[in-house]
Amino acid sequence: MTGTLPRGIGRRSLLAGVAALGAGALGATAGCSRVDISGATDGGHLLDDLRSKGTVRMGIASEPPYASINSKGELTGEAPAVAKTIFQRLGVRHFEPVPVEFGALVPGLHSFQYDVIVAGMFINKARCQAVLFSDPDYESKDSFLVAKGNPHKIKDYPDVAKRGLRMGTGIGYAEIDYAVGNGVHKGDIQTYGDQIAGMEALEAGRIDCFAGTALTMIEALKTGQHPKVEMTPPFTPKVDGKLQRDGGGYGFRIGETKLRDAFNRELHKMKKSGELLRIAEPYGFTEEFMTDLTAKELCKK
Repeated sequence: MTGTLPRGIGRRSLLAGVAALGAGALGATAGCSRVDISGATDGGHLLDDLRSKGTVRMGIASEPPYASINSKGELTGEAPAVAKTIFQRLGVRHFEPVPVEFGALVPGLHSFQYDVIVAGMFINKARCQAVLFSDPDYESKDSFLVAKGNPHKIKDYPDVAKRGLRMGTGIGYAEIDYAVGNGVHKGDIQTYGDQIAGMEALEAGRIDCFAGTALTMIEALKTGQHPKVEMTPPFTPKVDGKLQRDGGGYGFRIGETKLRDAFNRELHKMKKSGELLRIAEPYGFTEEFMTDLTAKELCKK
């Protein structure tokens, strides 16, 4: 890991979603054993257990600004900040981070390595087969990294297609499908390990723009190492005229509905009061990333 941005942030992509599901829902674990994900009954008892122990274990995958361990060894990021506030109000005062690779988050939850996934994980139909999600606390937007001044006047994927521009993005990113769905030729799309590599390609003139999620773009630019690169305003992609809305939330084991429902109640209070935005703002989140989406809606995608 180098700099402030982790290598390979394709974990928000469609391919990463399938990989995470495959490892968890299909029970693939070390030694080829299978994990029972049928879940708790009667709403589960984890909330009572956590209150009794006073500690919740949080599974995180290092990716600023969602969640990470900083240089001082401290847990930081938007997702832990929100989760800590909610769990404190649920009577759980102490927090134990359990860092794992993104692809191991779902299997680790099933094997009781931690109690909740706190990683800004995208909610989609595939993952919902293996994870009980809270409602999302943020909505993802896309953006482009472009040369200073945005010489090609890029605002969205149709602009890339109409002008025959060369686009970069991450390996397996959902942005590939968004671009192709808007007429960008696959041969005009180059893939890179992360936004840092994308900025280097942009500065070298190998691509005309780099597409990804706006929040990771914001984080990448914080390094200050690429002054010739800027970011376009965040936007929600469309494919065939349909908005491609995505959101991330907190993952619980299947059946733990009592804990998930209690968590959701506190989350919605924070949304209504504006507290959620106040907590998220130091991590680059703004009003446009707040959302009224629900896990039920996203689980149908």
